[in-house]
Amino acid sequence: MGNICAVGLQWGDEGKGQIVDVLAKRADVIVRFNGGANAGHSIMLGDEKLGLHLVPCGILRPEVNCVIANGVVLDPKVLIDEIEMLREKGVSVTPENLHLSDRAHLVMPWHIAEDKFREQGLGEKKIGTTARGIGPCYADKAHRSTALRVGDLAYADEFREKVATICELKNKVFAALFDAEPLDAVRIADEYLGYAAVLEPFVVDTSHLLHGSIEAGKSLLFEGAHGSMLDIDHGTFPFVTSSNSTAGGVAAGSGVAANKIDLFLGVAKAYTTRVGAGPLVSELHDETGGHIRDRGKEYGTTTGRPRRCGWFDALATRYAARIVGAGAVCIIGLNVLSELDEISICEAYEVDGEPLEYYPADLHR
Repeated sequence: MGNICAVGLQWGDEGKGQIVDVLAKRADVIVRFNGGANAGHSIMLGDEKLGLHLVPCGILRPEVNCVIANGVVLDPKVLIDEIEMLREKGVSVTPENLHLSDRAHLVMPWHIAEDKFREQGLGEKKIGTTARGIGPCYADKAHRSTALRVGDLAYADEFREKVATICELKNKVFAALFDAEPLDAVRIADEYLGYAAVLEPFVVDTSHLLHGSIEAGKSLLFEGAHGSMLDIDHGTFPFVTSSNSTAGGVAAGSGVAANKIDLFLGVAKAYTTRVGAGPLVSELHDETGGHIRDRGKEYGTTTGRPRRCGWFDALATRYAARIVGAGAVCIIGLNVLSELDEISICEAYEVDGEPLEYYPADLHR
């Protein structure tokens, strides 16, 4: 099969999990390289639908190695809950088939709190975050001095010191900006070191593991989270996620260079959806939009929010396919449109009576 990266070409929810599950039959290793618990992939276990936010979709196949790489921001409680849920369903999850990068950054309670505070403060101008702390965690990753990684959990005393220092700073900021109750550094450190005891067997240098797999001739499947139109650099900014969700995120998010990947596979639906705020040119506000939502079961895996639905946006999808370098495109969801007498496709945009031949950087063009 070679090495494949499956990336969404729209605003997420394209059905990447289904495609990854199919391709997993021929893969040896499946890699999640970006995002956090704000992403959601739906897969079927028998007749039961499971929602996964951090564990790669290949976990249902015991012969496949699943990797949560360094580009993911990790909420350890969510990961542990997913592991326990899968085990209760009879799915084998062990340190032999699930590997967690020691370089992945930790989502901490102050990240979740800040996410909620900032979104509430924006009021009607909010960007539609899932309030899972993803953006603030990536921000602290860039700040560096206020960041914590999975590998830090291995050193309890140093971890406690770092948590105390960060809490002192965050408490000053939160009190001044949000009039918030102070964070309890001791309680937070105790909680996360408890998670460390559970996750320690899964923690490895995933970059080293992946390169070893490539040298052994194994097939790697990279599982993108979100969609290209939510990319922090190339999406509909500021209504985007906080990571590079195009194929460009693979190298930074996994430590595997793009030239090691044989095919970038774009995934899109035969119509368009998005969750939260932001532009959606082909959006439908009528019965047809409602039909697509109900027929396609278009409700967020992570939030449960109803997705906004519209016709297939060819301009946006073409733009995303170029950025991704898609060598092939998989279109799913055609059955959702099968009961409609007519369907439409958005071929281009028009601004002030003039056609727009490229995807604009902002809402003013």
